[in-house]
Amino acid sequence: MNTNELDIDADLIRRFDRPGPRYTSYPTADRFVEAFDADAYRRALEQRAIGGAARRLSLYAHLPFCNTICYYCACNKIITRDHGRAGKYIRYLAKELALVARALGGSQRLEQMHWGGGTPTFLSKEELRELMELVRAHFALDPDGEYSIEVDPRSADAETIRVLGEIGFNRLSAGVQDFDPDVQRAVNRIQSYAETAEVVDAARDAGFKSVNIDLIYGLPKQTPASFHETINRVLQLKPDRIALYNYAHLPTVFKPQRRIAEADLPSAETRLELMMLAIRLLTLAGFRYIGMDHFARPDDDLAVAQRLGTLHRNFQGYTTRPECDLIGVGVSAIGAVGAAYVQNVKTLDEYYDRLDLGTFPVMRGLELTKDDIVRRAVIQALMCSFEVSTEAIEINHLIDFKRYFAPELAELREYEQMGLVEVSDEWITVTPRGRLLVRAVCMTFDYHLRTAQARARYSKVI
Repeated sequence: MNTNELDIDADLIRRFDRPGPRYTSYPTADRFVEAFDADAYRRALEQRAIGGAARRLSLYAHLPFCNTICYYCACNKIITRDHGRAGKYIRYLAKELALVARALGGSQRLEQMHWGGGTPTFLSKEELRELMELVRAHFALDPDGEYSIEVDPRSADAETIRVLGEIGFNRLSAGVQDFDPDVQRAVNRIQSYAETAEVVDAARDAGFKSVNIDLIYGLPKQTPASFHETINRVLQLKPDRIALYNYAHLPTVFKPQRRIAEADLPSAETRLELMMLAIRLLTLAGFRYIGMDHFARPDDDLAVAQRLGTLHRNFQGYTTRPECDLIGVGVSAIGAVGAAYVQNVKTLDEYYDRLDLGTFPVMRGLELTKDDIVRRAVIQALMCSFEVSTEAIEINHLIDFKRYFAPELAELREYEQMGLVEVSDEWITVTPRGRLLVRAVCMTFDYHLRTAQARARYSKVI
């Protein structure tokens, strides 16, 4: 399959520009329940190896601190100039890591790790070393593993990147969003091209295998001309991956967004133009469309995994390591262990209090039903490969696909008539015309999205 092939139909995109999940999980995190507590999580950890060899292991660490606030940000973060707060947080991460390791039992090997935030490079170089040592005290890192970190070029220099490579990271994601000065002022993120280039060049010198750049379209003051210039400058950096996110303006949910003047936001038509411009420039530059908002060079591991059919999607987005149990540590961190999802409490006080009591800092979670697992498999295949083998689903989940998904297949007929999908007895395939709208196709199989009220909680598909 040529996943780089896209057929962009502006009229269809306008028609489907409605709220929908990003499907970093199914069911989505808003379905988690508080009845899934610390004891339920401990049981999930203890039982992951029962019945045979345990699945491979991935670790996510949430580091919430930032020096300044970016008005567009929807992440769980803590704005502070007090760098002393990071030391206390690391001590409590140590407590949580010890609890996890005890519940898992025995020596555990990590194949994948990601540090996100917030701003992980808020931590000093010594604190970065200390935290990695804590991880290594409880887990062995696979020599061929994938270890990535989010970097803010405003809080990291070449020496920081050298240290990150030295302690074990081999992939890096740098936030840019937009290089235009007017846009940067409007979102309170002033970041020069030079300091960004310093980080990217340092990652190359340190031997990082992959460098990702984050961009956002739909920000205040953005124009097609200014965004064209931003993308050209990003391409000069020669990243391996580019994440092109749609800005979701939800000021009633995310308070910092209230500082953005709605009159400065691009119109719906301009947003569409920004998106189409970016896709055209990136594909002309040789990037392959991976899915959703991700692009990668043909020789990058993401593109290779997609060609091999091993691409996976989890709470961090697309990943090359399929079927890993994901351990999340830190405030608000989300994990997935076996047939269970779990999320930590969202405030530092709650996090510290729970760990002082010697218990997992769990806020909520979910034990998946058989139906959840079947639907997750279908959505995962569509999101990662743009196709699903109905026979594979039948064999792996012991169902009659046509009978089980009769309502969904009936709904897909309309999408088939519009040229978004092709449906046969053996396959459901998202066409080049439908790939930008793959979220809408996946929503067909989402049992929980049967009401307008349910759909309204999400950001728009485009």
